[in-house]
Amino acid sequence: MAYGALKAVTPFEGIPMRIPVLRRFGWLALMTLAMPALAAPQPQAFSARYHLEVAGWPDADIRHRLSHDAGHWQSEMSASLPGASGHEWGRFRLDDDRIRSLHYAAGYSLLGIRRAYSLDSSDLAPLPDRQSALVALAVRAIDDAPRETGRLRYRDHRGREERIDFRVLGREDVSLPAGRFEAVRVSLVEPDKDDRRLVLDFDVQHPGLLLGMEYYRDGRRRSRLTLTELSTP
Repeated sequence: MAYGALKAVTPFEGIPMRIPVLRRFGWLALMTLAMPALAAPQPQAFSARYHLEVAGWPDADIRHRLSHDAGHWQSEMSASLPGASGHEWGRFRLDDDRIRSLHYAAGYSLLGIRRAYSLDSSDLAPLPDRQSALVALAVRAIDDAPRETGRLRYRDHRGREERIDFRVLGREDVSLPAGRFEAVRVSLVEPDKDDRRLVLDFDVQHPGLLLGMEYYRDGRRRSRLTLTELSTP
């Protein structure tokens, strides 16, 4: 798949390249680093829906839910297109104000072909999964000063190590179909591939909740993600 972490819509990891619309969303939950202490607001449960637009391909809606049960947190995403459906989830806990991944699972169905992936705590001890890492990256971005930079390391759906560089761009208020929010903006670039860039907007009050995403290649925006619905307990 092209562009490292841009391998699939997160719930569709592994779907063949003949469905490139699904590859554009892989950055939603791919990122991790040495898990930060939670100086920023701690996770809060939410249920969200995003709308994904990719030039030349059908639009897609993605569901994202962060829940808490018996001391564990779980971040899960699901999406569907005609003839295809997929899901991905990661479970983590907070130990001494740090995020620690416990389990990851993903699967998809494409024209009757099904695949499933799973990582356990031993796989995730050195590097966490993408879903848990989404929350960790948001916490780091909320807590960091503008122009802060770093390198993220994470496990992909097969347990392979991936890396990405990030820069915190700053904060701004954004108006969306789901309401008005304060966002922290983060730019991500794969090492040695600076012609491709992803810009993520995280909600400052709900670590892990995406407000928007834009993917650029060769200076042109190729896809866009927008938060359209949000509910909180």
